[in-house]
Amino acid sequence: MNFIIDLFKGTDVTSTLLYISLTAFVGILIGKIAVKKVKLGIAGVLFSGLLFAHFGLQADPAMLHFTREFGLILFVYAIGIDVGPRFFSTFRKDGLILNLFAVGIVVTGFFTAYLIYSWTDVSPEVITGIMSGAVTNTPGLGAAQQVLSEMGKTQDVALTGMAYALAYPFGVLGVILTMIVVRWIFGIKINKEVEDYNNRYNSNRKQLESVEIHITNPSLFGKDIGYIKKIADTELVISQIGRNNTFIVASEKEILQEGDVIYGVSSIDHLDALRLKMGDVKVGNKRKISGNFAMFHVLITNRKLAGKTIEQIGIYRRYEANITRIFRAGMEILPTLRTTVELGDTVRIVGKRDLLPDIRQELGNSVKELSHPNTAPIFLGIFLGIVLGSIPIIIPGLPVPAKLGLAGGPLLIAIILGHQRRIGKLDFYMTPGANMIIRELGIVLFLSCVGLSSGGKFVQTLVNGGYVWLLYGAAITVIPIFLAAIIARAMKMNYLKICGILSGAMTDPPALEFANSLAPVHAQSITYATVYPLTMFLRILLAQILILITL
Repeated sequence: MNFIIDLFKGTDVTSTLLYISLTAFVGILIGKIAVKKVKLGIAGVLFSGLLFAHFGLQADPAMLHFTREFGLILFVYAIGIDVGPRFFSTFRKDGLILNLFAVGIVVTGFFTAYLIYSWTDVSPEVITGIMSGAVTNTPGLGAAQQVLSEMGKTQDVALTGMAYALAYPFGVLGVILTMIVVRWIFGIKINKEVEDYNNRYNSNRKQLESVEIHITNPSLFGKDIGYIKKIADTELVISQIGRNNTFIVASEKEILQEGDVIYGVSSIDHLDALRLKMGDVKVGNKRKISGNFAMFHVLITNRKLAGKTIEQIGIYRRYEANITRIFRAGMEILPTLRTTVELGDTVRIVGKRDLLPDIRQELGNSVKELSHPNTAPIFLGIFLGIVLGSIPIIIPGLPVPAKLGLAGGPLLIAIILGHQRRIGKLDFYMTPGANMIIRELGIVLFLSCVGLSSGGKFVQTLVNGGYVWLLYGAAITVIPIFLAAIIARAMKMNYLKICGILSGAMTDPPALEFANSLAPVHAQSITYATVYPLTMFLRILLAQILILITL
């Protein structure tokens, strides 16, 4: 028993690991406690750490610092990989307005902090720590502390960290509470918001439909299917041909005849062009495939095919079958000859039933193969993200260059890699299960370390006047996000997107976790990732500026 007691008295690596594990375990349990159906969720880990630190658990500061930063890197990297495939298309549609709201939140919070400094006797290092904690931005805190260190004010670094710790808890809760209050004020129904988001998402993307084309253009009679594919490659995917009340495979050499009907898949945007080129087009007349034909889905797990185009793979040339749709990261893609197939894609194939085993074997269709860990690309992505985050950005008037830091750099790289899916032969695909594990592990480690490193003098500072700092932090947290949420909702913005804006603009992973728990759609994460990069840069920059203009 003595050695167990010694573990809880130590500050070495073993004891620190013990504290982090215990904090995470208890915090997750705390987060599951519901009060009127409201849960702290993952934020319970933060309060668990504060509690244990208050009762005397003293961990190794260097190890806590490393674990906290590495946990944050894991979290933002997993987020970036997840939303990367959808990020750029979303930004083209409404990313500008989302980022304008986020910038408004950041700037309003900065001026709120500056006004508090101007109207009170709070010191520059304290107000900067309060602002960083109120917006839950650890990289901003680090940037401010670096400025203080380089200016020779090392004694103020710890004070800035304490102010950060006092403001941080409500920085987490304030965003969540604002989401709840806005939902109550406007009487928002989550199911209705999900339906609205899905409807708008589907209307904004190129929705695919099953089409039936009666060939009436005489210039196409006598032409083979290969010719049709070339003239309508980006507009139509052919699955089969109807002729004399029977169905035949749309092979490359098959010759079109008068009275033929082509069955396939197209986008709503292309129907008019198909009518001009081919004939009468009917939408949505799905026919049950029977007899010798079959429609089946195949999971792409053959790594040799990943990154190759439909034309390079050549299923339609070697089999009496055609790939008619590609499903990727929640998106439905019309497969042209130049469309690439990626690891983890699911393809829909229409063709001869007896060919199914051969096609599946060639494409992979092995969940076991896909579940094999592919860790090398993850560490390469993190490496590139750290390098990017360490690049100095020289801003006139600042004593030290600004940086994206260990959160902004990996996030940007992960978004790019998630969008590109590969560099050469390196595939950055991550299964949903693996992504969720990395994301959860990262945020739990991060919050455990924040709580353990901030809780030692938390109550003492709070009682001896620190509660005023907490109030200042609450103002910096609530005023900007509440104003932005009210304006956004008044403009009829979807509530789930508003939650994503608030979480991203406050660089608040726990708030994002809470927002994601509201509904199983990507609106919150996509919006979060859309505003996060610019927000992170501004948070880091403005934390340094606040120190400089108030000293």
